[in-house]
Amino acid sequence: MDVTIDNPAVAEALARYWGFDRLRPLQGEAIAANLAGRDSLLVMPTGGGKSLTYQLPALVANSLDVVVSPLVALMKDQVDGLREAGIPAVAFDGSLTHAERGAIRDELEAGAYRLLFLSPEMLLGSALPNFLRTIGVRAVAIDEAHCISQWGHDFRPEYRQLAGLRDLIPGVSIHACTATATPRVREDILQQLNLREPEVMVGSFDRPNLTYRIRPRENRRKQILEEVNRHAGEAAIIYALSRRDTEQIADALRKDGVNAAFYHAGLTRDQRDRVHEQFARERLDVVVATVAFGMGIDRSNVRTVIHASMPRSIEHYQQETGRAGRDGDPAECVLLHSYADVERWRGLAERSFNEAMAETDDPESLRAGFESQEQLLADMNALATNAICRHRSIVEYFGETYEQENCGSCDVCLGEVDLLEDSTTVARKVLSCVARVESRFGVQHVADVLCGADTDTIRRLRHDELSTHGLLADLTKSAVSNLIHQLIEQGWLSRTPGDRPVVQLNEQSPTLLRGEVEVSLLQPRIKKTRSTSAAEDASWDGVERGLFEALRTLRREIADEIGKPPYVVFPDTTLRALARHRPADMATLGFIKGVGEKKRRSYGPRFLEALDQWSAMHGGGRDIGIGVV
Repeated sequence: MDVTIDNPAVAEALARYWGFDRLRPLQGEAIAANLAGRDSLLVMPTGGGKSLTYQLPALVANSLDVVVSPLVALMKDQVDGLREAGIPAVAFDGSLTHAERGAIRDELEAGAYRLLFLSPEMLLGSALPNFLRTIGVRAVAIDEAHCISQWGHDFRPEYRQLAGLRDLIPGVSIHACTATATPRVREDILQQLNLREPEVMVGSFDRPNLTYRIRPRENRRKQILEEVNRHAGEAAIIYALSRRDTEQIADALRKDGVNAAFYHAGLTRDQRDRVHEQFARERLDVVVATVAFGMGIDRSNVRTVIHASMPRSIEHYQQETGRAGRDGDPAECVLLHSYADVERWRGLAERSFNEAMAETDDPESLRAGFESQEQLLADMNALATNAICRHRSIVEYFGETYEQENCGSCDVCLGEVDLLEDSTTVARKVLSCVARVESRFGVQHVADVLCGADTDTIRRLRHDELSTHGLLADLTKSAVSNLIHQLIEQGWLSRTPGDRPVVQLNEQSPTLLRGEVEVSLLQPRIKKTRSTSAAEDASWDGVERGLFEALRTLRREIADEIGKPPYVVFPDTTLRALARHRPADMATLGFIKGVGEKKRRSYGPRFLEALDQWSAMHGGGRDIGIGVV
């Protein structure tokens, strides 16, 4: 729920530059701490408005504030958006020429900027701190602060050096911001940055505008195409585990008529920049990427995030899905789950661990880190295989209490996930098959036997003569494999380590085989017509889709003219408000959320003209309702 503003100067700046009259939860507290010169830690999910909490105070205090950011692309996007809103900001990065750096230094000395964006390497690895001390810096905001913690999911060694920041620039207040941090990571951030009596603010980790769906991965190409087509013409990010996966998926989508590109760290910088720019400027709507893509993307209207493979932690999942629906409008997050991804992540972690152990002087710390990564992976797999509300599972993982009984925005609560009928009988059939093959084979072979497959291996081993051969012939092999993995996760079966793991009975197996216990197995199913969330229905209430698309086309034209991404002009939420309320003149246009003073002057006449043209052709009133909308 939005909150009113007590500070008149904050209210004036918010309305003038951002076009809002209210703040989101915790934004007011974070801004107040910043203006009071008090250290702070702000944990707020992606899309919650973290950036405003360190951008706005610099305007109110009329000061120069520094923002530490991990990616040049992220800095560039933020600077573009700020300048378009009339806020003087600049990024100082390694791509600048000597002359450009000198010009920026002169402008900083002249007081031309309120916000200076820097990478940690640029801030710590140069003579810049000496220069900043001479011109005076009031506050330093550290974005993506979880990168400083070795217990986090995205640890970056260069962030550790920020611990000495206060010595480099004495007198500044430090404000750490992140979207993803468990209690343990939050404590580590506080200690590493040596924050002094900090104001600690932890927002809700829930993103109610996101609909989470987790499906067993059966036919990856078909499933991904289905999801992309459901959001045709809208922005989609598809995450894959490896570079090769991204290229294969993008190639398959292009063959199916989808304009898609791949993105990974193996591309040249120019290639990555080209994909980034095309996506940001809405000339490309589908990007297939490794986790290398996303942190630097500020496109607010991503309508779907698809995970072609399982992320290695809930932190990664929460952050990556958080790139959908940053404008607050409904968006969908689909994860195609396979236990094979668990094995791939585990194999990568084991190889990395073994290589590091051969060189480390601190094996105990390294082992503790490896075990921590194992637990993160297990937690993520549990989220994907349990029939528990996805929103509840995520927020409770981060230590937050979830009050709702039914979120209405995930496959579990929408009734799209069923329990397998007679789960216990099916489970006993699986365990019996493992016993019949003498606990000597892997998941795929056990699934083949249960499905009644007629393969050379099965005939050679005479497993087609077993009583369990074909017991689950009515199910697909991938479905049976999924059931076997569920039984492994629940502890009714075990799996040996190594590159060729074998499924085995364990000490718990006999109680299930004797029918002494009941088990529950998931049977995810996708309805022919999916349910829509209440938030998705509400977001289109009173909005004509055709008018929205016409305004979207105009936005793209303006963006091309000014050489900026479309979301810099207006986010989708503002376009929907324009289509819903159809303001009649410049005065009433100012009441639309997201229309600040500069943008109203710059773009208002053209959007009003577009509304006039639509009304003339299609009918419908104008100036529907006065007030902030």
